[in-house]
Amino acid sequence: MEVKAWSETVVIPTYEIGVPEKNPMFLEKRVYQGSSGKVYPYPVIEKIKDEKIDKEWSACFLENSFLKIMILPELGGRVQMAYDKTKKRHFVYYNEVIKPALVGLTGPWISGGIEFNWPQHHRPSTYEPVDHMIEENSDGSKTVWCSEIERMSRTKGMAGFTLYPDKAYLEINVKLYNRTAEPQSFLWWANPAVAVNDAYQSVFPPDVNAVFDHGKRDVSEFPIAKGTYYKFDYSPGTDISRYKNIPVPTSYMAIKSHYDFVGGYENDTQAGLLHVANHHISPGKKQWTWGNGDFGKAWDRNLTDDNGPYIELMCGVYTDNQPDFSWLMPYEEKSFTQYFMPYQDLGTVKNASKDVLLNLEFRENVAIIKACSTGIFPNAAVRFASGNEILQEEKFDFTPGATFRSEIDIDQKFDRSAYYVSVSSKDGKVLVDWKPEEKAHHTIPEPARPVEEPKKIETNEELYLSGLHLEQYRHATYDPVEYYKEALERDPNDIRSNNALGLWFFRKGKFAESQSYFERAYLRQTERNPNPFVGEPLFNLGLSLRYQRKEEEAYAAFYKAVWNAAYMDSGYFQIARIETMKGDWDLALDTLDRSLVRNWHNHKARHLKVALFRKMGEFAKAKESIEESLGLDSFNFGLHFEDFLLGDVEARDRLLRLMGNNIQNYIEISLDYAWTGMYQEAIDLLDLGISTQSATYPMALYYKAWFLSKSGKDTAAKEIVKRAETCNPDYCFPNRIEAVLALQFALKVHTASSKASYYLGNFWYDAKQYKDAIGCWELSVSQDSSFPTVHRNLALAYYNKLGDPKKAFESLKTAFDLDRTDARVFMELDQLHKRLNKSITFRLGFFDEYPKLVDERDDLYIEKAYLLILNQRFLEAYNLIMKRKFHPWEGGEGKVVLAYRTCLIGLAREAMGNEEFEGAISWLEKAKEYPNNLGEGKLTGTHENEIDYWLGAAHEGIGNTEKAIYYWEKASNGVIEPATTWFYNDQPPDALLYQGLAFVKLQKSLFGFGY
Repeated sequence: MEVKAWSETVVIPTYEIGVPEKNPMFLEKRVYQGSSGKVYPYPVIEKIKDEKIDKEWSACFLENSFLKIMILPELGGRVQMAYDKTKKRHFVYYNEVIKPALVGLTGPWISGGIEFNWPQHHRPSTYEPVDHMIEENSDGSKTVWCSEIERMSRTKGMAGFTLYPDKAYLEINVKLYNRTAEPQSFLWWANPAVAVNDAYQSVFPPDVNAVFDHGKRDVSEFPIAKGTYYKFDYSPGTDISRYKNIPVPTSYMAIKSHYDFVGGYENDTQAGLLHVANHHISPGKKQWTWGNGDFGKAWDRNLTDDNGPYIELMCGVYTDNQPDFSWLMPYEEKSFTQYFMPYQDLGTVKNASKDVLLNLEFRENVAIIKACSTGIFPNAAVRFASGNEILQEEKFDFTPGATFRSEIDIDQKFDRSAYYVSVSSKDGKVLVDWKPEEKAHHTIPEPARPVEEPKKIETNEELYLSGLHLEQYRHATYDPVEYYKEALERDPNDIRSNNALGLWFFRKGKFAESQSYFERAYLRQTERNPNPFVGEPLFNLGLSLRYQRKEEEAYAAFYKAVWNAAYMDSGYFQIARIETMKGDWDLALDTLDRSLVRNWHNHKARHLKVALFRKMGEFAKAKESIEESLGLDSFNFGLHFEDFLLGDVEARDRLLRLMGNNIQNYIEISLDYAWTGMYQEAIDLLDLGISTQSATYPMALYYKAWFLSKSGKDTAAKEIVKRAETCNPDYCFPNRIEAVLALQFALKVHTASSKASYYLGNFWYDAKQYKDAIGCWELSVSQDSSFPTVHRNLALAYYNKLGDPKKAFESLKTAFDLDRTDARVFMELDQLHKRLNKSITFRLGFFDEYPKLVDERDDLYIEKAYLLILNQRFLEAYNLIMKRKFHPWEGGEGKVVLAYRTCLIGLAREAMGNEEFEGAISWLEKAKEYPNNLGEGKLTGTHENEIDYWLGAAHEGIGNTEKAIYYWEKASNGVIEPATTWFYNDQPPDALLYQGLAFVKLQKSLFGFGY
């Protein structure tokens, strides 16, 4: 037995995506998967093409005697294919086409395989390439590593996919590392998809009795749901572990389980998928389905050509819900292992380890034991016992693909929870066991309650915890600052809220402002005791001072912070950086060792240690440290660069191969050098990254200029700033806090830096420093009024933050006049026209003037249809809709089908006005069926009161009273209280009108009178 690992180019039929949006997207209050839908600094892609091409993709393969795995590093490092060679089946959903839909955080997302989501769900870079390599291990196993430094939080994630020669599971070793000096929230959800049909069921552990919705906002019993969940009534009892029983899009997540597994089973083919991981750190067990109704089938068509429906069986680590975020502390690494495996013949697994899967079923007076393995275990013992009495023991040679089965007669009088089954290796090690759960009444927990408004919260502790919760869970609409400020209104010296608010300002690039909050927290800490119990405010104060270049004060703050054990590793690391900058290399090495004793996996400290050895001429020690540290993280790019600086010319090629042409990688590592005063190394590394670019990324040059200035080369720095000003500004969305320093330097050394002002404005607006953003953008316009995007950005700020629609219109019109090919700006200008109450005729004229722009975007195209509807040009609107294939955003469904229904109802009413009742019926019946080009199917339970009311009226027109009454009775159904519409399957408020009208008609028809 051996493992093969290789890379090759594969050709996969692919639907291409559109060009990324060049305008920065500040989606501040967008809700996505229950938390913030913020995308900055990523661009958004809003167009999916309808033409399929054969496209080449770089793929990595792993194969042994049992499994064959294909990984696509160019698509987020996802497992695209997982094939079970013993059963000759794909044990995860194999989508044979790359067919993205607008499901991802930034747009494109594909179904199938196993997607890996961090630091949020769905992953920001799910449709982007990641760094990768193949590694051969001493035990004969082989690993494909995929790695990424994520731009939004600057955390690093690595996943190592390993096959062993004699194992039928895919092992995934994950390392998540916080490269920043601030705590970062994160979650990790592995997202395997499985092909489904009416015979499929999800397999949750036997102790799961209830499940939560996203954000724990709703709850249901499980597996038998007995009430309403996702607005669908499952009473008196429905098994929602079965795909066939869920007609609407539905998520559910296990509330709690003491088991390590979750999976699914095909009852027709007798095969399934299982995930195994330590439940103490991997509590997340989730199923998602689009539903088996028309709505779900439409999404199946959006995401595949021929491979049919699927569900997702997600597996969460350090998380049990979405959203449910944990923390990575400064420079902390969290690592864990997940296993994915196929299995056969067992049915619903009762317990599993990575080695053996087990089921025990009872049928009247018979116990049925079934087990299979992922490895080779000859002469294993399968024991069945009751109490201390072994009722049966059998030996079995377990091997992948073979299934043990045994039936044992039992006494029905015995409590089934008294039985026990185990599988042990020949040397007596228990590989898996299970004892049936005792019957007990389980209380169903209450759904989560939203955070109260700050003024209604009683204590400062609750205010602080509420603000922290909102930050940790990345809440889309509630502002944590309001909670911290309310706490400080009540107690200006509150330690926790001062520290939290200081950190909030620090993250936003407001270093001087943050300092005052940290100092206030520290002063309260030391009122009674000069040695605080908690070192966080002092550590954060040190950071604030460093970013203000107050190095000596920062040094003192960090040293006091390390009196507290929790901040020894991060504090000593910061101290070592300052000592390196001063040239105290021996002292810095000693300090680094103190840091590494507390945090052996601080990879940035390891990089700095090698650089210090090189500086001191200790080349052998440097080489030894590189080898040791790369064993912990092969993607520690700084170590590869150090290897090159030590004279290994091949190290440069390795570095380029690993980092690719991703300039963001080079910027991150160059900043590591800059914070230690190694500016020349920072410049050299940036130059290497710039050499890989077809077009220079402006921020790379601004950072280079900043580094040159710190090296005392002010003249050269100014020239680089001038060069940066000439770069293409598209997609330059700075978000690192160091960008504030680099751009402020550029503006100081070259005052006519219009682009630097624009980029800094982008940073400030994303950081919610709106006054600063507007000031920067206005300065940019004053220096160069020909750049359309800065005018567009000002329009957003004037309207949304200053409430000045006049100035917003002037700026947005200028932006469009400067670039009449920008479809997004056209859309935003039309939306502003709407808010300014421009006439329908005016807006239609605007649309007719730019037909190509309207065709570029679904939202513009359907907006034109709505304008035609408002102008009562229903047939034109209908024909317009039917000529296009739409690509809806997940969660944004409903707008296209509403236009479709509305124009058909309008046509029906026109026909009825002409007494063409049969034609009206035809239009209205058509409104009940959604053609495929809409990109949406009808959701089970859709409210059609208006259509049914008019169908009743049309049948009344042709004298068919029986049918008229039938439709009016349907039209009269629904909620009788007006309510806000939150979701696309909520009853629209106007349905009440048609319910009322239908009641009037029914009164007249049935009783001969009405109101």
